[in-house]
Amino acid sequence: MLNYSQNNIHAYKKMLRHTGALARLFSESDSPYLVSRSVENIYCEAFNAENLGRSDCSADAKYTDIGIGIKTFLHGNGRTLQKVAEFNKLSNLYRDKTTNELILTVAKLRNERIKFTKRSYKMSDIIYHCVTRQRNKILIYEEPMDLINIDKIGSIKKNTNTITFTDSIHEYSFNITKSTLYKRFICENPILEIDVTILEHPYLVLENLYDYRFESEKSSNRDYIHELETKSNDMEFPDKEYVILPLFSDRGGERSIPERSGINQWNAQGRTRDPNEIYIPIPKWIHKVFPNFFPARDTPFDLQVPSGELLNTKVCQDGSKALMTNPNKSLGKWLLRDVMNLKERELLTYSQLESLDIDSVILTKIENNQYMIDFCSLGTYDTFKMQHDKSN
Repeated sequence: MLNYSQNNIHAYKKMLRHTGALARLFSESDSPYLVSRSVENIYCEAFNAENLGRSDCSADAKYTDIGIGIKTFLHGNGRTLQKVAEFNKLSNLYRDKTTNELILTVAKLRNERIKFTKRSYKMSDIIYHCVTRQRNKILIYEEPMDLINIDKIGSIKKNTNTITFTDSIHEYSFNITKSTLYKRFICENPILEIDVTILEHPYLVLENLYDYRFESEKSSNRDYIHELETKSNDMEFPDKEYVILPLFSDRGGERSIPERSGINQWNAQGRTRDPNEIYIPIPKWIHKVFPNFFPARDTPFDLQVPSGELLNTKVCQDGSKALMTNPNKSLGKWLLRDVMNLKERELLTYSQLESLDIDSVILTKIENNQYMIDFCSLGTYDTFKMQHDKSN
C-alpha cells in the first residue's frame, strides 16, 4: 500500500461508502454500484492526486510520483479478467500475423504505452488501484502495473475470438474481435475494507440535498441522511478553451512526419541546428476558427507539460504557423528526449506515434498567458477538424 495519510484514508473510505450507499439509484443489486469515473474523481479528491482521467495515457491519476491505474469491478471469485488496454486503431500492425507474432506485437505495444506514460508524466512507477464490490462491501487492492515479460510469454492458446497467454507473472487474454487486452486480477488480502449500508430510498438524500419535497417521506433513512456530509458549490465552471494540433502532415497524400520540418526541424537543410530544435505546426484554419486562442505572434506565454514543468513558449514564423519555445531546444528536449526517448538526430516517424496510439496534442488555455499541453489518441485531430473547420 502506498504511504497514504490516515486522514486521507478516512476521507476516501467515507466518500466511497456514501457513494456506494446510493446504489439503489442505479441497481437492485446488494453490491454497491460505483461508476468508474466517479471512483477516479473520489480517489483524486481524497488523496489530493492529479486527475489524469481525461488524458490518453495508461494512468488515471498521479499520486506524488506514482501513476495510478484505477480499476472498478465486481469482486466475483477474486480472480476476474479485466480490460487493461485497447488497440482498435492499431489492428493493422498485427492483423496478418501468426498467433505468436500477434501476441508479441500486442505485448510490445502495451509495454511501450506504459513506458510512454511514465516518461510523459515523470512517474517513477505505475500501480493498479483496484476497487472491487461485493455484497454490502467495497474492497481495495493495490498491485504493480507490470510490463509484460516478453521473454517469458508462453502457454499461448487460441480459441475462436480470443488468445490467452501468460508471462510467468500474470495471465492475459486478447480479444481479437474487440482488439482488447485483458489481465486476470488476483484479489486477495485487501488493504482496505469498507462496509456499505445501501439506502433503500436514496431519493430522500436528494430531497435533503436539493430541498425537494415529495408527497411521502421515508423516515427510516433520516439518521443516515443526517450523517452524510455534503458540499455545495454555487459556481459552475465552464470548460476551458482548447485546440488540437497535429504532430503530422498530410502533404503529398500520405500521412507522415516531414523529415526536415515540424517535429524534425532539427534536420532542416542550411545552417547547423541544435538536435532539439523543433516546432509543433499550427494549421492555418486553427487561427481562422479560433482567432483569439493564441497570443499575438512572438508574445511569450507559459506552457505546462504533463510532468508539470513550464516552458516559455510563443507562436512564430509567417502566419504564426509554428509553436516554439525559448530557447527553442526546450520543446525538443521535452518531446523528443524526455517523452519519445529518441537519440539525438534520430528522426521521429509517424509509425512511432501510431505504436503509442497518439498523433496530436491538445492545448488548453488556463488564462491569457498560461496554457497546458497533453497528448491525444489517433484520430482526435481528424475529429476536431471535421467538427470545426467548415472550409472543407
